[in-house]
Amino acid sequence: MEFDRTTFISNLGGEAAADEMSSEAKADALEDFMTAQLDTVIAFQQGKFPENPPTVAEIEAKIETRTFRRGVGDLFAGHGQVKKLPPMPAYPTLADFFELRFAPANHVLQSAALAMKNGMPEKIILACLLHDTAMALIKCDHGWWGAQLYEPYVPEETSFAIRHHQTLRYFPDEAYGYKYPELYKFMFGVDYEPPPHIQANYQWLRNHKWYELPRLVTVNDLYAFDPHAKVSIEPFLDIVGRHFKQPKEGLGNDNSPVAHMWRSIARPDAPL
Repeated sequence: MEFDRTTFISNLGGEAAADEMSSEAKADALEDFMTAQLDTVIAFQQGKFPENPPTVAEIEAKIETRTFRRGVGDLFAGHGQVKKLPPMPAYPTLADFFELRFAPANHVLQSAALAMKNGMPEKIILACLLHDTAMALIKCDHGWWGAQLYEPYVPEETSFAIRHHQTLRYFPDEAYGYKYPELYKFMFGVDYEPPPHIQANYQWLRNHKWYELPRLVTVNDLYAFDPHAKVSIEPFLDIVGRHFKQPKEGLGNDNSPVAHMWRSIARPDAPL
């Protein structure tokens, strides 16, 4: 969760007022501030948005108020005090990464569960299960990063769906019942337009024979979800077993073109 120091100090009455407060008072104020922020995050997750989305300019104005880049992966960005991660097994599997590095993975597990409920093909259910997990490593262009991360191990249709869901999520499609997510007005700005490479990719995808694959990921993606839902990878292990080529050496140890990406997720505290 982001900590906006400027807003926090402003809520206290400014730097001078903050300097006059005791350490205990500031700690209490910080706890109250973070609790309020958490309530806001949960409200967003449940699809409860404020009335007025910010503009692109207003979002850009906040860049220099942060201590980290918004595009940094979840394992690397500061979200409060970090904790020591549990060690990975000697031969890590996809399930191990879900348990030890992607957890709680609430969003993708609920997305896969929705795809399964909707009777989607197994390759699409797998794409929904994996589509945002690359955000542990990096958030910007996560569709392309995610497809590259999984290409050696999954069917071509699955990696295609992962790669291009990033583009199609910006573009409504009435035929599939997909609307532009309300959340994006707050994430990117109410007047946001996707960059040229996304626009060009969309024009290419519209006429592609596999257009439906990433579109089905967006349809089964969840932009407002239940943060209290009890989810697990267990219902999807059979699908993973049928369609995921688990290397016997373990992910990150198999000398594949993307092994370094898995090692980076496994060891995000490595200084070099």
